[in-house]
Amino acid sequence: MKTASSNRRDRNRLIILNELRQEAHPITSVVLAAKLKSAGIELSERSLRIYLSELEAEGLTQSRGRRGGRLITARGLAELHAARTIDRVGYLSARIDQMTYRMSFDLHSRSGEVVVNVSLVSPQRLAAAADKVCQVFAQGYAMGNRIALLRPGQTLGNLSVPSDKVGFCTVSSITLNGVLLKHGIPTISRFGGLLELRNRHPTRFVEMIDYSGTSIDPLEVFIRAGMTDYHGAIHDGNGVIGASFREMPEESRHLVVNLADQLKTIGLGAFMVIGQPSQAVAGTPVSPGHIGAVIIGGLNPVAILEESGFRVDSRTMAGLIEFNELISFEEIPQRLRAYQ
Repeated sequence: MKTASSNRRDRNRLIILNELRQEAHPITSVVLAAKLKSAGIELSERSLRIYLSELEAEGLTQSRGRRGGRLITARGLAELHAARTIDRVGYLSARIDQMTYRMSFDLHSRSGEVVVNVSLVSPQRLAAAADKVCQVFAQGYAMGNRIALLRPGQTLGNLSVPSDKVGFCTVSSITLNGVLLKHGIPTISRFGGLLELRNRHPTRFVEMIDYSGTSIDPLEVFIRAGMTDYHGAIHDGNGVIGASFREMPEESRHLVVNLADQLKTIGLGAFMVIGQPSQAVAGTPVSPGHIGAVIIGGLNPVAILEESGFRVDSRTMAGLIEFNELISFEEIPQRLRAYQ
């Protein structure tokens, strides 16, 4: 039987590997330590050095020299996949809380920063699938109707866009948590999942992953596994899309509905269903004294790229962008011409 100490050690090793997995370029131990701290993991310089030495000795990471940083190897990626315990590390929920408090967007002034996901994709491939991507937005299967494009070489947080890619930014649904919190409404993010559509109406969740039991965004998992059906959703309204489930106090329902309408007006609409007190929503039971809500997934426009055969590297809750820097999804084709 493993001791608490050995479990903690295994957990820290997997967290380090997962942080390296999310980086497009090698990162130094200083940057890695900062990322771990932001995820709620504080390691002394000596402890981190020991971990990194062990991982390198096992061939799970590779050093590019003292100043060149480290990156995860193919063997390290295989270790993450095989272990599967990374799905139970459970600090995604902590990341959600962190980004909820960090965002500064104010609904009334329509200013401040919103939380965004970033997907790295070649401009040529994004242009080739632009019509389908725009249809996902136009038919209401995306988190609002606003996006941002990062040019090659531009950075957001610790992410730098490679020279042959653009950063396709979609608004994260966690932005809703922040808006609700600023209006005194606490939100419980329960799970992310796949929502079945019939005639453009949500019926039930066919897959779900609890946020408290994973360190990887559930929609990332489902997209990469090819479990979505956005082609069907935009073609005839019968498909499977990414969504999440939230709970709020039942007394807040009237205000939630009001805020949902205001968010939709400014291009940040994402509430697909707002339930009644203590009543199930999309087949999902709701805690007593709460209302349930189905929220459209922020990565949904990216999923149709994967369905079209274009592999995309996505980072959920990658950083914060000023609301006034976002553009309409209809501008995607025009903006991409500058990068082709």
